Parts: sequence; structure tokens; C-alpha cells
Amino acid sequence: MGKGYEENQERLSVLQSFGKDLARRAKSTCELSLAKGVPLKIYEVPPVSKAPEFGRCLLLSEVTIAELVKPSLLVADDWRHLGELIWSELPLQQMMVYRILKYLAKDHDWCAGVLEESYLDDEIIAEAAAATLG
Repeated sequence: MGKGYEENQERLSVLQSFGKDLARRAKSTCELSLAKGVPLKIYEVPPVSKAPEFGRCLLLSEVTIAELVKPSLLVADDWRHLGELIWSELPLQQMMVYRILKYLAKDHDWCAGVLEESYLDDEIIAEAAAATLG
């Protein structure tokens, strides 16, 4: 096998080692859609570093990951709970909520309103701006 394959397998192994701690933190719930009772996967929040980092991972449903990869699939009304989730104590969660709302705000005033009413650290906003959905 090639070196790239081995590096990928090593990366997946490290990510899988985060699984129990992520499940505990997320209470086995998708950390963005809040879906329960669905299969969850580890999602590395872009930009992804060379080595996997626990602090850059969220536990998300397959549907949520698909929507983040292809944001045109996002249905704004399915994400109204982000108005509450933006106040999360988890900065990575806040950052992804900001990215989703920023994307949806182009066509949905309520998303822009949530962003205007929220107070996020400048660091989180800068980090959110470092990558886009898709």
C-alpha cells in the first residue's frame, strides 16, 4: 500500500480514538442539528490541521455532514434552533453555527437577525470566516 493510504488509516485511527469522548460531550446527539437516535460520525471542522485534533472535531449526523459539504441542501427552517445554539459554551459549535447562519443569511432575514443579536468573541468570528461551507 502507498504512503498516503497508510497516513489516512493512521488519521482515521486517531479520529476514532476521540469517539467516546465526543459521544460523552455530545450526549450521543448531533452537535449541530440536535438529532437524536441517528448514526453519528466524527466531523473535522475546516480548516483541518495536518494532525487530527480533538478540539477541531464535532459529532454530527450523516445528514448534517452532507448539508455542510453541499450547503445548497440546507433548508433554513430546519435550522431555526441555531438561534439558541449560538449561545453554546463550546466555541467550535458556535463557530459552525455562525458559518451556517452566515450562509443562510443571504436569503433569510431571520438568520441575519440571529447574527446581529448574538455576541461572539472576535476570535470565533475570525475562525468562522477562515473557511466556508461546502
